[in-house]
Amino acid sequence: MSEQRPWLKNYPKGIPANIDPDAYPTLVAMFEETFKKYAKRPAFSCMGKTLSYEQVDKLSKNFGAYLHSRGLEAGDRIALMMPNLIQYPIALFGALRAGLLVVNTNPLYTPREMHHQFTDAGVKAIIIAENYAANLQKIISDTEIKTVIITSLGEMLGFPKKQLINFVVRNIKRIVPKYDIPNTVSFTEALTQGKKFTLKPYQGTQDDVIVLQYTGGTTGVAKGAMLTNRNLVSNMQQIRSWMMPFLKEQGEIAICPLPLYHIFAFTVNCLAMMNIGALSVLITNPRDLSSVVKVMKTHPFTLFTGVNTLFNALVNYKDFASVDFSSLKVSVGGGMAVQRSVAEKWQKITGCFLSEGYGMTESSPVATTNPLDGTGRLGTIGLPLPSTIMRIVDDQGAALPIGEVGEIQIQGPQVMKGYYNRPEATANTIKDGWLSTGDIGKMNEEGFFQIVDRKKDMILVSGFNVFPNEIEEVIASHPKVMEVAAVGVPHEKSGEVVKVFIVKKDKSLDKKEIIAFCRENLTGYKVPKEVVFKKDLPKTNVGKILRRELREK
Repeated sequence: MSEQRPWLKNYPKGIPANIDPDAYPTLVAMFEETFKKYAKRPAFSCMGKTLSYEQVDKLSKNFGAYLHSRGLEAGDRIALMMPNLIQYPIALFGALRAGLLVVNTNPLYTPREMHHQFTDAGVKAIIIAENYAANLQKIISDTEIKTVIITSLGEMLGFPKKQLINFVVRNIKRIVPKYDIPNTVSFTEALTQGKKFTLKPYQGTQDDVIVLQYTGGTTGVAKGAMLTNRNLVSNMQQIRSWMMPFLKEQGEIAICPLPLYHIFAFTVNCLAMMNIGALSVLITNPRDLSSVVKVMKTHPFTLFTGVNTLFNALVNYKDFASVDFSSLKVSVGGGMAVQRSVAEKWQKITGCFLSEGYGMTESSPVATTNPLDGTGRLGTIGLPLPSTIMRIVDDQGAALPIGEVGEIQIQGPQVMKGYYNRPEATANTIKDGWLSTGDIGKMNEEGFFQIVDRKKDMILVSGFNVFPNEIEEVIASHPKVMEVAAVGVPHEKSGEVVKVFIVKKDKSLDKKEIIAFCRENLTGYKVPKEVVFKKDLPKTNVGKILRRELREK
């Protein structure tokens, strides 16, 4: 196997070539061991509220018992729709202990996007932050959702902080639109009710799907990547193996500005950090740089994860350099390419190498990471993790030699089971056990991989996948639009932004009308930043719009 993995010779000392994907029968078994092992240690902190591993253990049992009391059974789907709050890990572990299948949902989704995900997954229950309940109200009657648990941003913070934060959010910032959903229950009430019941034990298997993580894959239709116990246990162990030579159990503080509903933070911050007994400090609104810096000044943090957009914003923020970075050991960037200039500024200010990693939702997600000992290569996505094989193939799927450019494929225990209810899409993505990424890259003689282009038309905005098909479908539904094409264009802060080219059906159509229409139907980062009107769009001889030509122009 070593012949297939020339990168092993560049592994930092102490990192094994392989992990044991069968170390735990289920993810639940892993975190139940963790709860006991680190019982008195702090586990999660948010807005000044900290829970120990023992407290998360107890509260998640209560939450799981409540879900059973509502008639939910093993295999039923529950959506988690909230920003980073202390409620998230409680809900996550409670749902998994009850045998439910978790559907992570971006709280910024529009009603249209929510409807697709909830109906596609067959969601029966949801825990949702009150800020987004008005959108749920618009589509809930068309779904199978019967159990609705609503939480507020300040709900778990205690008096008087709870009252103060909820007052500001509801009455001053006014970011909680009115809603009317019958038979809802608050999160704290669910926990209280759960105390009356005993959680029925659920024995899962390694191959059970426990998370449906939605992604566009290689097309614009959002699909649920089926992640199993074995997938997530494996990736958690791979990340742990890569980091532990530089960290120590029960001694780390990891700042988590990325949302836990995103697969990067879900696996790296929630699972891997928990497995080493670290304290994860959750940031609810990472766009508020003053609050991010405040958290950094409050905690002697040793690990920081983020996307290039955030790293770039921080290194250019006036108060960032005044943070004490003396405890910082590990900085990891993922979700999108880390720009060399940003990585260099980060290291100059913090003294810590910014290690770029790479992966996909379909790989749980981490496949590669640059070494954390400072021997990484800027401009590359690093080396494949333990028990991971990667290769470069041509258009016919034949492996290419070192240095040749082709599509990146991944093989390892972290690769998903497939797309939920989409066998054809699964077959197009997983071929002979290899996950076809759609990314064009190459491997150098040292085993470091580099991405040079994307085979698919995906647009990457601040680490989030945006697919032209979805943008085009929404805009094409506007009565004044004849034709539309969406592409990604470079942007200094977010990596890329959406640009659309439109042929009008009605001459009165203008940019403001298009932007307003998109804001009603698309999450903010999917809304076009540039709108160009044209008389016609370039097409192939069979009528397919040439997005690449538009991009190049």
